[in-house]
Amino acid sequence: MFTSLKGRSVVVTGASKGIGRGLAQRFGLAGCKVLVVSRNLGEAKSAAADILAAGGTALAFEADVTRQADMQAMARTAAESFGGIDILCANAGIFPASPLATMSEADFDAVMATNLKGTFLAVSACLPAMKEQKKGRIILTSSITGAGDRELRLGALRRQQGGAAGVHADRGHRTRSARYYRERRIAGNIFTEGLRDLGQDYIHSMEASVPMGRLGSVTDVANAALFFATDEAAYITGQSLVIDGGQILPESLAAMAV
Repeated sequence: MFTSLKGRSVVVTGASKGIGRGLAQRFGLAGCKVLVVSRNLGEAKSAAADILAAGGTALAFEADVTRQADMQAMARTAAESFGGIDILCANAGIFPASPLATMSEADFDAVMATNLKGTFLAVSACLPAMKEQKKGRIILTSSITGAGDRELRLGALRRQQGGAAGVHADRGHRTRSARYYRERRIAGNIFTEGLRDLGQDYIHSMEASVPMGRLGSVTDVANAALFFATDEAAYITGQSLVIDGGQILPESLAAMAV
């Protein structure tokens, strides 16, 4: 039985939909006080309302992770509203499905600003409160394209080179920064609104590459994040957990039939 997280304060960026919404809801169900952060205040309020309807504590906050002032205001709001910041889930990220040959400079800059700079700004904004408390957990989520060099070759080279660059830069940030504070990262191939919009043919092709025969759910990711936030995971830092149903294990689709 894990230690209860009831009453702990959690900040989740990119929390209005997809994995971020799942993270916010799962921590809310665990009794945490959740700051639901999104660029879209209406969507953030909707996600917070779901937590409140389930008997949890949540507050919606509008912020852009690429803006330092927004991230500082986010951290200040969490500390003032909840009495501190115990857990940061730096989840906001974008992954335009563009081949390198056609990706624009603006698209690449947007990826790096959100996926790398946004993570840095969110973490640096929340650190003072954690240092003052002498405790805190930082959990990063990213695409499966950052799960390993082989997956970078197999997956990122098809459609997401720019996104993968942001992920691997983020991985370097995590590895170095974990020396100074407790940080973990989660990667995986998860069914979200964005994946659904790519159509059933694409979804079926992705499922065919997963040994477990299905894509992951936001709950699969949220449960792992919840574990990282517990006292039982206190000695884990600077590590990655890939939640992908074994997708990065086979060397090829042919190996799936063996």
